[in-house]
Amino acid sequence: MSLPATPSFRLDGRRALITGASSGIGLAAAAALVEYGAHVTLAARTREKLEAAADELSGTGGTVDSLALDVTDLDAVEREIEAAGPFDILVNNAGAARPKAMLDMAAADYDHVMDVNVRAAYFVAKAVAKGLVETGKPGSIINVSSQMGHVGGPDRTVYAASKHAIEGLTKSMALEFAPHGIRVNTLCPTFIRTPLTEPTFNDPERAAWVAAKIPLGRVGEVEDMMGPIVFLASDASALMTGASLIVDGGWTAG
Repeated sequence: MSLPATPSFRLDGRRALITGASSGIGLAAAAALVEYGAHVTLAARTREKLEAAADELSGTGGTVDSLALDVTDLDAVEREIEAAGPFDILVNNAGAARPKAMLDMAAADYDHVMDVNVRAAYFVAKAVAKGLVETGKPGSIINVSSQMGHVGGPDRTVYAASKHAIEGLTKSMALEFAPHGIRVNTLCPTFIRTPLTEPTFNDPERAAWVAAKIPLGRVGEVEDMMGPIVFLASDASALMTGASLIVDGGWTAG
């Protein structure tokens, strides 16, 4: 009898680009991918934080470099990703949130969230996919979405709209790039303790609402994202594309 072999989670020889990589989920993604053998490029706006993160990750024995990049600058996105690529893996993680009641939402707030979460994410993914297609390489694109890409919530009209858009983008990209061997999936976390969610956890009413919605009884930590990111990046998820990996403690189950 010949037993099947478990596909490898290893990422040796593969190059990964992570946006929003200087803290939170992005930094956790970098640590996870480095641990599993990938050469990681950290991208974010603040050079000092990037270099500090790269130095720390390099100290673990990983191969890491940094790219100071504002993902809303589309000319820079195209130029810098073309120059630094091609990348086998993208963790499209840069994001913004301005939770407000719809009646209090200003056009500037709407534009900021949509520019970062949809417009920038679209063109970062496009630039990485272009590099893979031109070199004939397969790859894995992980668009960091949210449970709010599947449900709604109070004070979340714009954020939820942006993440629903990412879900649609991902499904369409998956169909378009499947003939090239490029897989495109979303990672959909619940509320994770990061600098982005700090305002929510500092508001007792909002924090109580979050806690009540998670059947497993706790909010997420960045470590909860690391295994799913390695899975989506690796051959262990080789037949997954156009899918949403929801890591929400049961929020969307009810």
